[in-house]
Amino acid sequence: MVSSEQRRKQLAREKYLRQQERRVETRRRDRVRNVVIAAGVAVVLAAGAAYAASGGLGGDKEDTASDAQPSATPSPSPEKEAPDPCGKPAKGKPNGEQWKEEPELTVDESATYTMSLETTCGKIDVRMDAGKTPHTVNSFAFLSENDVFDHTKCHRLTTQGIHVLQCGDPKGTGMGGPGYTIPDENLDDSRLKDDTYPAGTVAMANTGQKDTGGSQFFLVYKDSKLPPSYTPFGTVSDSGMKVLQKIAKAGVDGPAQDGTPVATVVIDDAEVQKS
Repeated sequence: MVSSEQRRKQLAREKYLRQQERRVETRRRDRVRNVVIAAGVAVVLAAGAAYAASGGLGGDKEDTASDAQPSATPSPSPEKEAPDPCGKPAKGKPNGEQWKEEPELTVDESATYTMSLETTCGKIDVRMDAGKTPHTVNSFAFLSENDVFDHTKCHRLTTQGIHVLQCGDPKGTGMGGPGYTIPDENLDDSRLKDDTYPAGTVAMANTGQKDTGGSQFFLVYKDSKLPPSYTPFGTVSDSGMKVLQKIAKAGVDGPAQDGTPVATVVIDDAEVQKS
């Protein structure tokens, strides 16, 4: 026969599990809908099925594959959250400027450009190839010149299936962009072997549809299986990779493997310079 104390403990545990399940469900509904890449935290099938990619800059669409969540019952004892390894953001807020059309193509396609991201977690330098991705590099030069990336937070981290940090949204919700879109480029890059974006790759986010890139981008901190649908336009420096690893190590805020990073990752300043 179950004692009153045992029954009380059982009811308390069931209440806790319901609270955790509601928390997971709330995070699922509220999660960004424009995220380029699906973090599909579903378990990889024995056949080796790759994680799906989806999302969109249009916040009026429901997520499909990107809504996947772990099916395991939450532990009644929540894990201790990792400390925030990053500093405080500089004072200021995103300017949120918008444009109706892609900026005029003025980039020097014979040159190499470098994007420097001064973040609360450290400096991340990205070497960009204007010859293979002129529209993308031109857009980033334009947006950085207009301070669009300044004071924006990197709103999404994935730690299972695919391993990326997503940034570049002036709203910080996964729903924002510059008001215009740019064409896909360099999707046949030789580095994208076996549908894998290698660690150090920087690529454009999109809605899952052709030519829908805006200002959002993602940085790959570990080789990730993804279809070649996201413009690879840059490579992170060695020192920048150390910053990414620090951010990734802190993990995701909450029980999921896809969501807001524990680290407060804010781009204080972004500059694009011609090498």
